[in-house]
Formats: sequence, C-alpha cells, structure tokens
Amino acid sequence: MGKKQQGKLIIIGGREDKEGDMEILRAVADGVGDGKLCIVSVASSVGDELWESYRHVFRELGVKKMSHLDVVQRTKSIDTAGYNAVKDANVIFFTGGDQLKITSELGGTIIQEKIAEIYNHGGIIAGTSAGASVMGETMMIAGTSDVSFRIGSNALKMAPGLGFATNMMIDQHFAERGRIGRLIGATAHNPKYLGIGIDENTAIVLQDKVRFDVIGAGAVYVLDAHEAHGCNISEAEQDVAISIFDVKLHLLSKGNWFDIAQKQAFTS
Repeated sequence: MGKKQQGKLIIIGGREDKEGDMEILRAVADGVGDGKLCIVSVASSVGDELWESYRHVFRELGVKKMSHLDVVQRTKSIDTAGYNAVKDANVIFFTGGDQLKITSELGGTIIQEKIAEIYNHGGIIAGTSAGASVMGETMMIAGTSDVSFRIGSNALKMAPGLGFATNMMIDQHFAERGRIGRLIGATAHNPKYLGIGIDENTAIVLQDKVRFDVIGAGAVYVLDAHEAHGCNISEAEQDVAISIFDVKLHLLSKGNWFDIAQKQAFTS
C-alpha cells in the first residue's frame, strides 16, 4: 500500500440512513473508490442478513468490489477465507451487534494485524453502533442508561478496544438511549480519555488522529475530564451517586469539528 500514512476513521452512532442521500454511508463508499470494501459482521448474530443489506446499499452507492467477514468461532478467524476477505481491502466496515465479539474473535489474529496495517497505510476503518465503540483504546461493554451514574450499582464494565481512536472512549445511540450518565461514569474512571457520545445517524470523521469532523443529522457530545476534580469514585460507598467537578462538555453538530490536541471545538 505504499508509504506509511495513517488513514481515516468514520465512527457512526448507529441507525445511519440507508435511503435518500445516505450522507454517512456515502462518505464510506466515496473512500472505497476503485478499491475494495470488506464488511465485517462479526459483532452480530445475523451477520448474513446485515451483509445482504449493506451489500445492496453500497452497490447502490457505486461500490463494485466487496467481501464479507463473518466469524462465528475464534478457531475460524484466521482461516484462509477470513484473511482473504480483508487482505486486499482499502476500507473496512464493522457492523453493529456486540462489540466484545469483535475483540474476542479477532484480537491477536492475523486478521486484526491486517486491518491495522490497512489503517496505518492510508485505508479507512468505519464502524456503526458496536462497530463504533470498538474503535477506542478502551470500550464500554455494559452499563445502565437513563439514570445518573451510581458507583458500583450500574455494573459499568470496560474492556480493551481495537485502539484506532487513541485517547477516546466512544458510546453510540447516545441521546436516543440516554447514555450521558454512563459516559460520565466511564470518563470519571478514565479521565485521560475523552468521552465521545454519538447520536444515531451521526458520525465523526477522524483524520490522522488530529481532528474529527461531524457529519449527519444528530449531535456529538465530547466529555473532557482532564482538569476535573472532586470525584468520589475511589472513596464513596457502593450505590452512591457520582460526584465530579469541572467536567467540560462540548456539543457538536454537522459542520463542527474538534481539535483533539487542543481539546477545543470549532465551527467551520
């Protein structure tokens, strides 16, 4: 793939439009060009259905070469067919489902190594819903929504992600499922990471880990706890509501962008 140059991430909050303008999926398709798109449905129990659905949409958007990776058992994740599905792709698209299935099936395999190589040589890695959460260095795999975070009682569980989006934790279906409380809890546990909440039919486009731009119809929430204090995570008893002070919240919509190094939001 030529000279090493980190590629692009397209991280989608789920339920992206599959009719009409299809702005988000069109951005994925445009990145494929004359190359090949690999649709990875590892996260889902209905991988074949998702493959057929996305294959139809991406064909409508002009993608001519596509392959499908649907690993159901880790013993099959490094077989020839699986590797061949990704090896000559320039865009990888992770569908929704269970993000832990992606990391547990592919982690440490030659398939994961190849996907990383594609990204590190200018390719695009895209993902929706669970496929979005898995992009970060660490990811939420369980946690109660629609309530204020309570220490211990929310069963917040974290696991390592694929690590493409460094210094970020990503949550999806964000406003629709009332996930601000659990993202605050996750960010309080891991203040070195930015907490990124992405609404449905909304995406961030992250280029070279420097900045991301917002596309789509909804909002993107950015929680920054780098300068926070007063957190009771380590001292409070179980089932006590969290306290944390001076957490910054940025709310971005289409056309806005975020400078990751400066931790500042801008309008175009």
